[in-house]
Amino acid sequence: MFGILMSILAGAAMSIQGVMNTRLGEGIGLYESNAFVQGTAFVLSLIAMWVLGNGDFKAITQVNKLYWLGGVLGLIITITVMVGIGNLSPTVAISIILISQLLVAAIIDAFGLLGAEKIAFHWTKFLGLGLMIGGVVLFKLKS
Repeated sequence: MFGILMSILAGAAMSIQGVMNTRLGEGIGLYESNAFVQGTAFVLSLIAMWVLGNGDFKAITQVNKLYWLGGVLGLIITITVMVGIGNLSPTVAISIILISQLLVAAIIDAFGLLGAEKIAFHWTKFLGLGLMIGGVVLFKLKS
C-alpha cells in the first residue's frame, strides 16, 4: 500500500511541478528556470542525504557507470516536460508523457533491461496502451 501511495504522490507532484516549472520558465527563461529547479533540488538532496541518508556515497565507484546518467536524464526530463506543457495543455502533455513512460517501462520489463526483473508483456498491455492513446486523441479533438 505504501508503494501505491508514494506512486500517487509522485504522479501528482510531477504534474504540478511540470506546470510550475513551465510558468517559471515563461518568466525567467527555459534554461534559467531549469538551473534554478535543478539547483534547488541539489541543495535539498544534500540536506536530505545528510539528515536521512544511511547509504555509502563512496560506493558510487562500484556501481555500473551507466547508472550515473540519471542526472543527465533529470535535465532532459525537466526541459522536455516544460516544453511539452508550454506547447500543449498540461493534460495533453502529461497524458503523452504517461503513455511514453508506460511504454518504455513495459519494454524495460519485457527485456529485463537495466537490471530489472524480466516480466512478460502480454497483448492485454498493448490493448491498454492503445486505449490510453485513443483517450488522448479523443481528449485532444476539438468539440
